[in-house]
Amino acid sequence: MQQKETDLDLITAVLNGNTAQYAVLVKHHQRFVFTLALRFAKNREDAEEVAQDVFVKAYRALGTFKQTSKFSTWLYTITYTTAMTFLRKKRLDTQSINDDENVLQIANNGTHFDANIVEKKSSYAYLNQAIDMLLPDDAAIITLFYKGEQSLEEIGEALSMEPNTVKVKLHRARQRLKEKLQYLLKDEVKELI
Repeated sequence: MQQKETDLDLITAVLNGNTAQYAVLVKHHQRFVFTLALRFAKNREDAEEVAQDVFVKAYRALGTFKQTSKFSTWLYTITYTTAMTFLRKKRLDTQSINDDENVLQIANNGTHFDANIVEKKSSYAYLNQAIDMLLPDDAAIITLFYKGEQSLEEIGEALSMEPNTVKVKLHRARQRLKEKLQYLLKDEVKELI
């Protein structure tokens, strides 16, 4: 609860004209906002752009924060909508899966796992790799629930869904995550799950 009180104190200070306190608020949440943005954007540069947009939008809308939920939930809602908008704009510039370059990338990814197996021994690295392979919505729900330690209600609020819908989507996302881990780890997945 201390984090929530601290966030509210910082928000009050910013709204009362002490705009320098916004940097402290950003520092509290920048790592998780970036992690969530990376789950959607799939590359560091785009995730940095999304995260920066999130904090600019949050600053501009700070006066609309109603304090009926945690600040982090409100901020992650902005992160989700900003990332989805970013992805929609980026999809306009998509390529066909049959493109020769994409086929080469997929083929290289298979050998990439073998070549870097020594580097990626930790289960954490495999887990992150598997999450990166998920669809953005699945990755967001997994990230919010496990890394963000958000409740089903908070995730529902952030993603504009009912908690029961989040529960079902979380269950399905876990199943897909398990499949991705099985793909990456084959026999070793039994030890992790």
